[in-house]
Amino acid sequence: MEENKQNKKGDYSASNIQVLEGLEAVRKRPAMYIGDIGTKGLHHMVWEVVDNSIDEAMAGHCDTITVEINTDESITVTDNGRGIPTDIHKKENRSALEVVMTVLHAGGKFDKDTYKVSGGLHGVGVSCVNALSSKLVATVHRNGKIYEQEYSTGIPKEPVKEIGTTDISGTVIHFQPDMDIFSANKYNSETIASRLRELSFLNAGITIHMIDHRDLDESGEPNKETFFSEGGLSEFVSYLDSTRENLIPDPIYMIGDKGAVPVEVALSYNTSYTENVVSYVNNINTIEGGTHVSGFRRALTRTLKSYADKSGLLDKVKVEISGDDFREGLTAVISVKVAEPQFEGQTKTKLGNSDVMGAVDTCVSEILNEYLEEHPKEAKQIVSKVIIAAQARHAARKAREMVQRKNVLSGTGLPGKLADCSDKDPSVCELYLVEGDSAGGSAKQGRDRKFQAILPLRGKILNVEKAQEHKIYDNDEIKNMITALGVSFGTEEDEKALNMDKLRYHKIIIMTDADIDGSHIRTLILTFFFRYMRSLIEKGYLYIALPPLYLIKKGKTEKYAWSEDDRVKTVKEVAPNGKEDAVSVQRYKGLGEMNPDQLWTTTMDPAHRSLKQVTIESAAEADHLFSMLMGDEVAPRREFIEKNAKYANVDV
Repeated sequence: MEENKQNKKGDYSASNIQVLEGLEAVRKRPAMYIGDIGTKGLHHMVWEVVDNSIDEAMAGHCDTITVEINTDESITVTDNGRGIPTDIHKKENRSALEVVMTVLHAGGKFDKDTYKVSGGLHGVGVSCVNALSSKLVATVHRNGKIYEQEYSTGIPKEPVKEIGTTDISGTVIHFQPDMDIFSANKYNSETIASRLRELSFLNAGITIHMIDHRDLDESGEPNKETFFSEGGLSEFVSYLDSTRENLIPDPIYMIGDKGAVPVEVALSYNTSYTENVVSYVNNINTIEGGTHVSGFRRALTRTLKSYADKSGLLDKVKVEISGDDFREGLTAVISVKVAEPQFEGQTKTKLGNSDVMGAVDTCVSEILNEYLEEHPKEAKQIVSKVIIAAQARHAARKAREMVQRKNVLSGTGLPGKLADCSDKDPSVCELYLVEGDSAGGSAKQGRDRKFQAILPLRGKILNVEKAQEHKIYDNDEIKNMITALGVSFGTEEDEKALNMDKLRYHKIIIMTDADIDGSHIRTLILTFFFRYMRSLIEKGYLYIALPPLYLIKKGKTEKYAWSEDDRVKTVKEVAPNGKEDAVSVQRYKGLGEMNPDQLWTTTMDPAHRSLKQVTIESAAEADHLFSMLMGDEVAPRREFIEKNAKYANVDV
């Protein structure tokens, strides 16, 4: 009796231990397996299925993959590979297809004879997708027959059945994400297209189709894009640099197989001031780099410096050359294939295999040295760029030190225009970067002074895409942002790295007018954060405020609308009898047109506001987008605007 009382009071015994059977664990803690249950996790479901088809292609058994986004937000992925085996698995005593689809850590990735290298090495991929789908149908074309099995939340509805004959081979996976689990409910075609484009560059010779059945053209046909690359990484580098002025005519391409590690690298130099190195392991974007990136940087610096010393090009240079200088204006893509990669964490963002560093170093050193000897003109242009970069780096260091020294000398160092909040806990504090003094005044009056700080920005900040680094720190608005945030630059490992130890706000919110000028200012600020404070974006600290476009009034009823569609819908709601003449619609062209109460209610009150978190799904695609929007080349920008005009709000 006493024992029962103890259990009721919270005693910890065997009866408290939950054993989650099979895929139940995935449904209980989905974020552990796919990252999160928002937009990122929803798209991760697609990557897991596509990666299986890519693995078939890497093994030489597949050359065409089709990804379809259906009108009900379900996904269909088709490939012409060998087809998942359907014969009986001896140990499990059921079809191998069912085992692959329903058992964690089951798949061909663990058998070295099946896949030499593979992206999804944890073996949880497609079974996780199955567990998190309200419906999944796997159709296999294999050995002249068609097999099919349907599942609901990972549970088979019936055994694998034979449904017909075929003269092709391959696998079709059709799944409907379980919207009881996901907070996001729509796929972004641009996000999917970016990843498929990336995969086509990384796997030359594979054709990848994307069909979006939600987006129809004038003839009623669904929007279709095809990604195919013959040149692989060289074409990838050319694509990334398509909006920049090249320093050398063609990318330098390197391929080798060192110590059983296939290494592929392409690089080029341009006249910009930024470095853009994108790295992959078995097609997985390692956004935090790792040993393959370290090996590449080591080889690049050593080989270029050795050539420059030997050729006497550095004899008259008075500034010290560092590794950073060899990477200014560099665009490079590194792709390695590793049989048993060691990633830091399930997210697979940093490679840890020490042997890969040597493999990449050796490959890059040998081929780059050969290139420099055979192309003296290009070699001289690269070294000249390095010297200019070194001189600019020294000027930038002085400018950064000047900004930081002024902050120390002036006590708190906070800008005079900053209306700070009273709370000092960064995790609850927010900083609004507001366009103009008028909107800044409304925001200061409407805010919650406890946790919301306001920094008005006057005019348009410097376009950092076109400016050398030392000039950036002379811009008053940029200096005010750096000072208000409390960040500094420089660590022991990297003098350009952002030091966030004294960061004062964990929510940085860009709040600009809903017009063309406001959009331009927002893009300028985003470009600055992407180029110089990317780690703030990666931490999830940067947001965009979404103020309403319209105020709709009828009598004493007031409602706000955030889009044109929203306006039409709201007008119909307040005038249900079709008497729209009595409805007043005010178009907000600027935040300054709102009084403090309206600004608080619609845009700043955490209980009702809409914020869009800024994320980087693909660093390569983000780099291409910013260089295209803010660079010197007009033609790509015009093409982008024409293509995306239907998504834009344009004031005439």
